[in-house]
Amino acid sequence: MIEPHAPAPPGGAPRHLGGPGRAPLPVKPGTGRFLVLVGVFVCAACGLVYELELVALASYLMGDSVTQASVVLSVMVFAMGLGSLAAKRLRYRAAVGFGMVEAALALVGGCSAMALYAVFAWTGDWGGAWTEGPRYLLVAFSLAIGVLIGAEVPLLMVLIQRIRRQDPGGAVADLFAADYVGALVGGLAFPFLLLPLLGQLTGALLTGAVNAVAGGTLVLGLFLRDLSARGRLLLLIANVTVLGLLATAWILVDDFERAARQAMFGPHVRAAVQTADQEVVLTGGEHGRPVHLYLDGRLRVRYHAALVGPALSGGPRERVLVLGGGDGLAVREVLRHRGVRTVDVVDTDPGLVRLARTDPGLTGLNGRALSDARVRVATGDVFGWLRGAVRARVRPYDVVICDLPDPGRTASTKLYSQEFYGLVGRVLGERGRVVVHGGPAPDRRFWTVASTVRSAGLRVVAYRGDGGAGFVLAGWSWPGVPEVAGARPAGPDPGYAPSTLVHPRY
Repeated sequence: MIEPHAPAPPGGAPRHLGGPGRAPLPVKPGTGRFLVLVGVFVCAACGLVYELELVALASYLMGDSVTQASVVLSVMVFAMGLGSLAAKRLRYRAAVGFGMVEAALALVGGCSAMALYAVFAWTGDWGGAWTEGPRYLLVAFSLAIGVLIGAEVPLLMVLIQRIRRQDPGGAVADLFAADYVGALVGGLAFPFLLLPLLGQLTGALLTGAVNAVAGGTLVLGLFLRDLSARGRLLLLIANVTVLGLLATAWILVDDFERAARQAMFGPHVRAAVQTADQEVVLTGGEHGRPVHLYLDGRLRVRYHAALVGPALSGGPRERVLVLGGGDGLAVREVLRHRGVRTVDVVDTDPGLVRLARTDPGLTGLNGRALSDARVRVATGDVFGWLRGAVRARVRPYDVVICDLPDPGRTASTKLYSQEFYGLVGRVLGERGRVVVHGGPAPDRRFWTVASTVRSAGLRVVAYRGDGGAGFVLAGWSWPGVPEVAGARPAGPDPGYAPSTLVHPRY
């Protein structure tokens, strides 16, 4: 290896900066260049998986997916700039530097999900507010992963020039092309392959293992002759250690998840299922303990009487539409009222509906409501179903109950928009009522939901149930809130702007 201040050989720059000297490769230069680009592709795919993993896990643990994505991506992009600057100090040892960067990235990225989950499980709160530990750890991992990803391309630029001297612009174009294609593959593999088949924690560990193997193989296999004996030993020990740690974590991940769930939900977790849309956790149900249902960590059994009762009291209720409610808990409350003849349920998550029909604990909790002869269940896009119902001019409903996922989730945002409530109003009868679970009241999100329902032309009453849950009751005529246990006014409406899918100026 040439020292940083060694004189340049005659006729050009030092070999390690891409001069006329070439790296002593075990393959032809063209093959070596192709292998470097393959390494870029794999490492880029792994890097994007780490980013998406942090966003997904932070959104699941702490809610408000827009905020989590903004924090992770902005910090990571900033850190990539820092990593690129830091890599300048490693360019004289590009091969060993790249190998160590990939080993560190594999360890940090692969274990990031488990570390964040552990800190939240033992220090966090399911109330939705950020606690200091998870928030700072999320930023720390975003910063560390971003720095390591940012250091990759400058080092790879040096390595590819060591294989075959070429125009810098062409070399940069080749590297970024492989990098962006790899990012595409990683971005598609995460939601469609890793998450549904392996889950968040195991998927991150596998990604780390692939990252370590790719980086170690590229350097030790292609640039071995560029490394000193000490450098070879250091890289070998680092990669074996990283792979050993990741393999150990893989073996222990089931026990870890079980312990973390018990820390978050208590010692009596009956079942935990990751559906396509969310994590479903059931606790209790044995030795007289009450059954509790958690969807993405949020308790779902305490508010349904207050949600359904006012809407079904004091008016027609022959035809009822439940949007969401795949757990059957809102339907259970609906069926307790006389005069209900038809209940249509539309939920986004077929996995939750299947559990609500088959799991003994959940069927006991919902009273087998989804198996009642009056109930018809459809799964799919709720917004699209409503649009189709409007086009088909279905018979208007007397009551529409919106028991939908938290509005803080990006996928649910359109289900709390002015356009959505406009569609709800078009399937609502003249004397019909619609009720919406708007989250904790009173807070800004709840009053934004109330303003959005009002912007669709409906008359609105906001009220609270026991435990602080907020609800919005609306109709074409003044709905009022009947005397129902636990229902009381939510307080003065500050009149926040409604939420729309399309900005009004457009």
